Amino acid sequence: MGIFVIILILVALLVLPNIKVVPQAKAYVVERIGSYYTTWSNGLHVKIPFLDRIANRVTLKEIVKDFPPQPVITKDNVTMQIDTVVYFQITDPKLYTYGVVDPIAAIETLTATTLRNIIGELELDQTLTSRDIINTKMRSILDEATDPWGIKVNRVEVKNILPPRDIQEAMEKQMRAERERREKILQAEGEKKSSVLIAEGEKESAILRAEANKESQIRIAEGEAEALLKIKQAEAEGIRLLKEAKADQTVLTLKSLEAVKDLANGEATKIIVPSDLQNLATLGTTVKEMLNDKK
Repeated sequence: MGIFVIILILVALLVLPNIKVVPQAKAYVVERIGSYYTTWSNGLHVKIPFLDRIANRVTLKEIVKDFPPQPVITKDNVTMQIDTVVYFQITDPKLYTYGVVDPIAAIETLTATTLRNIIGELELDQTLTSRDIINTKMRSILDEATDPWGIKVNRVEVKNILPPRDIQEAMEKQMRAERERREKILQAEGEKKSSVLIAEGEKESAILRAEANKESQIRIAEGEAEALLKIKQAEAEGIRLLKEAKADQTVLTLKSLEAVKDLANGEATKIIVPSDLQNLATLGTTVKEMLNDKK
């Protein structure tokens, strides 16, 4: 019984440590007697004691590496610092394990040399405005170079481009001058539009005043014409009524005298007496009475 327990203990000590569970998004590279044997994917696996060995545990997730700034020289001999971010994924754990020593360091070195080659073909202004071109070229070159290592480069991003301090100051002055120039242009355009609007407003105001004055004069003229027409119509109506009443010469003479009386009440210094009155005596008597009434 004691021997059986000992055997069970020995079996447990030998078997249990060799039962391995590979988690999701992981891969284990297994060697047998010093040579590559297989790659375990996620799940339950058992290795043979003293023969099998897990050589490498590899993650299959996308890996992001932010490499420190690298000194590069542009085509026009400007030295600047550029740091990059590389997004890659391990597609073949076997090649990743046996393809290169320290794959991360190898990718960093390859990124630095590739970046120097690309920037060396560009001038400073092109470097600052061609990030997409630089990213595309670097991704293509790195992906092809790391393929024998079982690595797939998904994306490369230029994070920062740091020119020398004197160039930064010159660029800032240039940007400041450009902003001031745009500000002056916008201000001049605003003043121009304002002057145009003011002139158009004054023009429209003058037109409206002229039209109002014209309308006023037309209304006044129409009113005077209508008043004169009313007067003439009243005079014509009076003559018509006299004709209808068959007024004789005496009535007409009295009407004329009434008109003379109205004239005497005014400020006129001369009175013109109609020549068709019947006699001067009658006229003298009438005028005398008018003067007496006025006193």
